[in-house]
Order: sequence, then C-alpha cells, then structure tokens
Amino acid sequence: MSKPGPIRDRTGFAELSRFRTAFYRCLSARADAFFELTDALLCADGPVRTPVELSLTAEHRRGYGSLYGALNHGRLDTDQLRDLLASLPLPRFGGRLVLTVDVSPWLRSDAACAPERLFCHVHGRSKAAPQIIPGWPYSFVAALTPDRTSWTQVLDMVRLGPADDAAAVTARQLRHPCIAFSPPSPSSPRRWSPQPLLIRATASRATPMPTPAARPSTTGPD
Repeated sequence: MSKPGPIRDRTGFAELSRFRTAFYRCLSARADAFFELTDALLCADGPVRTPVELSLTAEHRRGYGSLYGALNHGRLDTDQLRDLLASLPLPRFGGRLVLTVDVSPWLRSDAACAPERLFCHVHGRSKAAPQIIPGWPYSFVAALTPDRTSWTQVLDMVRLGPADDAAAVTARQLRHPCIAFSPPSPSSPRRWSPQPLLIRATASRATPMPTPAARPSTTGPD
C-alpha cells in the first residue's frame, strides 16, 4: 500500500504505518496471505488479468497456493474497513467536502455460471453504439480532490443485485454514518456534516478548474 504523493517527513510514514496496521486488523482469517495479496495488487505494473499473476510480483513472497487460500478462505470485515477509510483525512474544495457517486461494471461476459449477473451498459467499446454486456455493477462513493492527480479516495463500494435500485442504494450509501459524519480530529468529536448540494451529471460532463499560474521558465536566453 502506498500514500499518494511524496512522503517527505516522519508524519507521512507514521500515517501510512498506522493505516497498514489498522487494515491488517480488518482481516480475520488468512490475514498474512490476504495482506500480501493486497500489496501485490496495488504494486502490480499493469492490469491484473488472472490472480496467479499476483504471485509473481516481488510484494507477494508466498507460494501461489496461499494466494488462492486467501481468496477462498480469507475474511475481511467490511464494516471495519469502511470505518477505517472514512477516518482518513479527506480532500476538500475550499473547505467543502465534495463526493462523487457512480456505477462501474465488472464485466463477466464469459462467466456463464457467475451468480446475479446483470446487463451493464458499456460505452467506448464499439464505434457504432453502446453495448450491453453481462457483468456485476458496483456503486461507489469517492471523495474528490482539487489537485490534478489520478488518485481518488474511495469511501464505499456496493455490488448491485437484480432486485436493487441504484438510486436507493446511493441514498443509503450517502446516509451511512461513516460518510455522513465528518472524520474525527483530536480537537473536535465526530459531528454531523451534511452535504447541502446534490448534482446529477452526465458522463460527458467536464468540470474545468481554475488555470494554475504559469511556472517561470527554466531555460536560459537564446
């Protein structure tokens, strides 16, 4: 696991160490193998197509048998993990917390025996028109950052079932105490922090940020 951005002081290392220790406590079975599997997944050089590829990374120091043991018999306390993620310092826009909610599918077109697959709308896979492919849709909540970075702080993720309504699931996610309450700090207790504005945006919507000041040129005179 890594921390976004460079870690230049002991505070960053202490924060990362605390998070790793707390995450390890969320694992109740096959904790060591599960923990190394998570490190391998985060440190992989590219997209992971099969689980066995993770056993070849330097972060996974165990045999491939322990990898499948962690996947089949490992236990993760999702409520405790949700509390841990929500307790981290959240990025803000001018002091205001900005959350985004979206549905992202895990396509399983070849997994005919996978339970509770749904037809997922997929854009960009064909030049002619959007496609509908069987898979598992996931509704996630993430905190946005004003910085120009690919890092996102995911707070919650729920797989949608055949009987679930996406809007109702989103409402439950936003009302969850770990999201509806601002993270505690040493100087203030956990307090209610409602979001005053809810916007539904299309997939093509772009939100431009203020243009940053130009950096001084580092090249010398011609």
